[in-house]
Amino acid sequence: MISRNTAIIAAVVIGIIVVSTVAGAYVLNPNWFFAASNNNNQSQIQVVAAENFWGSLISQLGGTHTQVLSIVSDPNADPHEYESNAANARAIATANLVIVNGAGYDAWALKLIAANGNQNQRVLNVADLLGKNAGGANPHFWYSPTYVNQTLHAMYSDLVSIDTTNPAYYRQQYANLNVSLGPYNSRINKIAQNFAGTRVASTENIFEYLAGASHLNLISPPEFMKAVAEGIEPSPQDIITFQHQLLNGTSRGNATVLVYNAQTVTHTTQDLKTEASQDYIPVVAMTETIQPPDVSFQEWMNAELIQLQNALNQAAHAK
Repeated sequence: MISRNTAIIAAVVIGIIVVSTVAGAYVLNPNWFFAASNNNNQSQIQVVAAENFWGSLISQLGGTHTQVLSIVSDPNADPHEYESNAANARAIATANLVIVNGAGYDAWALKLIAANGNQNQRVLNVADLLGKNAGGANPHFWYSPTYVNQTLHAMYSDLVSIDTTNPAYYRQQYANLNVSLGPYNSRINKIAQNFAGTRVASTENIFEYLAGASHLNLISPPEFMKAVAEGIEPSPQDIITFQHQLLNGTSRGNATVLVYNAQTVTHTTQDLKTEASQDYIPVVAMTETIQPPDVSFQEWMNAELIQLQNALNQAAHAK
């Protein structure tokens, strides 16, 4: 795994970093809760999202009526390894709404919520919403367009419940956001129409939901992908199987494209990436969190989907 500085957000940081999005401000500021305590932002809902992909969406939904802090957003780190700090605890303690992914992905956030004990705080646990909090569930829900849609509706409902004076505003924001997600959904459908059944490989189960939505045939050993996601070295047999799936994929019925998680890198996954390139198998990099962190969820996803489309086209023409 990539080593990281676990103190992403220091309590002593001064200033606000605001990134414009389709609607409203996406706030990456560890001290916004101090402003709230000074009654400077009483008209805004204070939201903490454990990860920036959910943070981007809630920021667009809430617009000018929300102030959003996304905690995990480092492009050079593995979110699976994130460790919380005092600034995170203070932010969560003062938030009106906290959004966590769940399913073991951000257990640190759930611990902070439990320690806080704020009975008036609303918590959206995406895994609970989807009925996916049983042990062993693939936590990469933001790569499923169906799960994204369900989560957006829950976010909208939470905002309306918290701020009962502005339902029309949130209703319009929700409609606008769904329109802006149109190209993302259309591109997934286009991939399904043109490449259904195409064999692909992935170094990690981050791609599992998106492969299903686009009707691609993900042939990588499930236990290999799960092991990498959990920071465990895959079994020798699974490594061998994966290597064979990358051998002359276009002519031997094996993988024609390799999806590579750029944020959960190991020696084994790097070796597989090299082997794929040497065998002229297109490699598509995907990330756990929004990259670059100053773009919207839609822009990030569309960029990755375009890379995937291009790789699939390249593989199809190589046959």
